[in-house]
Amino acid sequence: MNATIDYGKAKVTFYRTYASPLRGIARIPESDFAGRDNVLFAAEVDVDVYGDNFLPAYTEGDNSNVVATDTMKNFLYAMALEYEGATLEGFLAFLGERFLETYPQMSTLRLRARERPFGAAAALKDGRPARSGVLFERERGDAGVAELRVARHEAGASAAAATAVAISDLRSGREDLQLIKVTGSSFTRFVRDEYTTLPETVDRPLYIHLDVGWRYADTTDATGSDLSRYVASEQVRDHVECTFHEFNSRSIQHLVHEMGARLLARFPQLSEVGFEAENRLWETARRSESDFRRVVYTDPHATYGRIGLVLRREQAGP
Repeated sequence: MNATIDYGKAKVTFYRTYASPLRGIARIPESDFAGRDNVLFAAEVDVDVYGDNFLPAYTEGDNSNVVATDTMKNFLYAMALEYEGATLEGFLAFLGERFLETYPQMSTLRLRARERPFGAAAALKDGRPARSGVLFERERGDAGVAELRVARHEAGASAAAATAVAISDLRSGREDLQLIKVTGSSFTRFVRDEYTTLPETVDRPLYIHLDVGWRYADTTDATGSDLSRYVASEQVRDHVECTFHEFNSRSIQHLVHEMGARLLARFPQLSEVGFEAENRLWETARRSESDFRRVVYTDPHATYGRIGLVLRREQAGP
């Protein structure tokens, strides 16, 4: 028999105070996001470990190489305190490198993190409305995510080469956007047959749930100390919202393609953007006879359409 194994720790949450502020990112016209103070740097992290060194624990009950998942959790907390950077991607790269340096029996790691955003709460400064620097409120909407795979270098037999690690894949993202556009979308001229009951609509409110993901051509743009080419997930969120606002789409497929094309044009450092969208179109409950803009809608049935797209830059020829 052949076996592929992995094990790890899921949903490890941490709340780090006074991390390095996110500064130096390039501004874009579609977003006023210019960085964050990172007074609270918080995330939920999944750790998955791969390697044949752990196979005896499965086949023979031999735990001599096993790093307990509780140890992984505690190690993650320690690294969250040591981390001197400002980004989710940078933290995962730091965490993966330190894991492999500390535990030689590990060969490959997959790390996934979702930020737990907190926004500055309301305060008064000099008698005027302002934002607090010490009081924060949990934001429960969309959030930045990152997933990284890190592995040891195979080349070289020296002690330095044995601990050298490399990122094999990095994907950043923004998840759980929920956007409703009340006019400026349509869906017509689709296939009709005896099973079709959906009417054509030349103007409709379009409600979507949306996850956006992207990859860098050079991962150091996301994990290095120079953040001038870093793409903040808040910028991507604002950018796709601007596209949704401006673009009169003929379908959700049409919409996400336009979002992707504009993102690749705006951020040349990205090699790929992808979307997972859900059509949560409301159903009409009541319509005004005197004003076509006044309509009462209700939530749809439990089923919904799903749309996926990945756009990659073409590779230059030899």
